[in-house]
Amino acid sequence: MPVRLLLLVLLASVPVLARPVDDGIRQQILLIGNGAEPQDLDPQVMTAFTDQNIALALFEGLCALDEKTSTAVPAAADRWDVSPDGLVYTFHLRTGLRWSDGTPLTAADFVASWQRALQPALAAEYAYLLYPIKNAEAINTGQADPDSLAAVASDDHTIHLTLERPTPFLPALTANPIWFPLHLASLRKHDGLQRRGTAWTRPGNLVGNGPFVLTEWSPNAHVRVARNPHYWDAAGVRLNGITFFPTENRDVDERNFRAGQVHLTAEIPLSKVATYQRNAPASMRLDPFLETFFLRFNTTLPPLHDPRVRRALSLSIDRALLARTLLRGTRAPAFHYTPPDSAGYTAQARLRYDPAAARELLAEAGFAAGQGFPRLEVQVRNDDLHGKVMEVIQAMWANELGVQVTIAPVEQKTWVHHQQSLNYAISTARWVGDFVDPVTFLDMFVGGGTNNWTGWADPDYDSALAAAARAADQATRSAQFQLAEARLLEASPIAPLFFGVRSFLIHPAVRGWEPARLGFHQYKKVYLQAP
Repeated sequence: MPVRLLLLVLLASVPVLARPVDDGIRQQILLIGNGAEPQDLDPQVMTAFTDQNIALALFEGLCALDEKTSTAVPAAADRWDVSPDGLVYTFHLRTGLRWSDGTPLTAADFVASWQRALQPALAAEYAYLLYPIKNAEAINTGQADPDSLAAVASDDHTIHLTLERPTPFLPALTANPIWFPLHLASLRKHDGLQRRGTAWTRPGNLVGNGPFVLTEWSPNAHVRVARNPHYWDAAGVRLNGITFFPTENRDVDERNFRAGQVHLTAEIPLSKVATYQRNAPASMRLDPFLETFFLRFNTTLPPLHDPRVRRALSLSIDRALLARTLLRGTRAPAFHYTPPDSAGYTAQARLRYDPAAARELLAEAGFAAGQGFPRLEVQVRNDDLHGKVMEVIQAMWANELGVQVTIAPVEQKTWVHHQQSLNYAISTARWVGDFVDPVTFLDMFVGGGTNNWTGWADPDYDSALAAAARAADQATRSAQFQLAEARLLEASPIAPLFFGVRSFLIHPAVRGWEPARLGFHQYKKVYLQAP
């Protein structure tokens, strides 16, 4: 046999190794670059969007969010009624709901779970999303007993909620993880009723009610979930499983995509946007996203305790230039904090790029031309976006103000811990709305709020938000939000930078992955089909 023919025969006999994405298509296993190692899989204490992505596979609330409209749709509850005065909601659970271990899921499980979330000992950062329920805030602040929560399970399938005030977006709130039911017997077994980080969230222990069940959690490697046969809509779930990869480095995530390791990335590196726009536009998605990227200042730390210093730092940032150059036009500059058109609200107050005014403010604070200003550290998430954004701002501050800062990349877990404990000077941050309404952004900075990691408190700001909560009509409510946002921009405990977009890579086999302004996807709608 001729050598050339022999070589062809040998090559033909060598098996072609299938890439993970191809195996995933055949097995209906979705492979996702999720951006960070989970801090916790307890939905009532998680704060990271990347953790919530996994929770949506393992748990389900009374309602879910429709990707296209961001409105509430039936989930564990198949319908709900509202009293004429808007103060009583009655949710009707689906019949036959079960936990992933096959035991019945009842209305009482929801109520007991919300009582657990409100315990002061748990210190759940998102507990305030339960505050529309009468007595919830008093319970969370230790002023009332958990049994006083105005949530009543009248039978196994019916929950009555009495509210402190009309809350028209309440059904959408119930789609957030803090509202998810927990299998309290599992928490009791693993001492998790009042404690974080116990073994109840580990594979083999975690009992949920979502379309998938946790099968494997290999730290810094992957989290695997498999189809839950006891889910009420198991017949409608088309995926057999999902694997989440905690890849913080966006360049590695992109290389994994090109190598066929993942079907979806968390985010596309900024340096690759133009390449994909030019050579593979079908692989890149730029989806609307209700998010603001900003700087957070520790207002308890000199010289950042001086609002003139914070405002000088904010006014010396050329947001339009940042969006046009580094961000390559993928994101809009943020001259205010709340994203535009949040349930019809757009802030009237505006920041401006005014380095001259910034220099005057800094001089008034005693740091003319940056003289005597301490070299502060800026903590950034250890990924492609945070570090590069801060490098641009670092140069702006040096050029315009003579202020020098150092950049310290940290992993997400460390970043969250340092923010919560005020163990930082300045940090980059992003906030994704929990529902489409300005309150989900502005409530963050109420004095003493569990997500207010700035140390800032302002009675005028708090008063405006309290008035908005009491407002009987939307016009009055919106006017109070305008007052609050103007005060926030003036005092500058934060410096908004740009509004978000979901920029990611997607394999053509992924179907049902709809653009979602809130970033919440119903995994049961997703499936894989070879193109």
